[in-house]
Amino acid sequence: MKQETLNSLCWGIGILVLALVASSARSRGLIDQEMTMRIVLGATGLMVVAFGNRIPKTFASSEGARKAKRVAGWSMVISGLIYASAFAFAPMDIAIWLGCGAVAIGIAITLLYCARQRPHAPA
Repeated sequence: MKQETLNSLCWGIGILVLALVASSARSRGLIDQEMTMRIVLGATGLMVVAFGNRIPKTFASSEGARKAKRVAGWSMVISGLIYASAFAFAPMDIAIWLGCGAVAIGIAITLLYCARQRPHAPA
């Protein structure tokens, strides 16, 4: 199995296990529903950071692709950190908008960068 696939599978299983542990703690009365959501969504933000960190390290066939991957990596790392921090510290109604907005802006930055670089790409 390829290393990237195994890494992604481990992240997915890890978040599922974390969600089950948090749900079990909630059913025992150790934490409330909001804390359960914060734990799982914060871990999801950290997963976005890990995948964003991995983007520039994958193979790219041209200099333009390497630049696009660097922009994508930075935007995903920063938006993932904002997402995780929002669910760790902000009130829940603000955290949802702030976290999801940060990831949406990170994706938009990447798409806009690629669209701006497209006319400069070699034929």
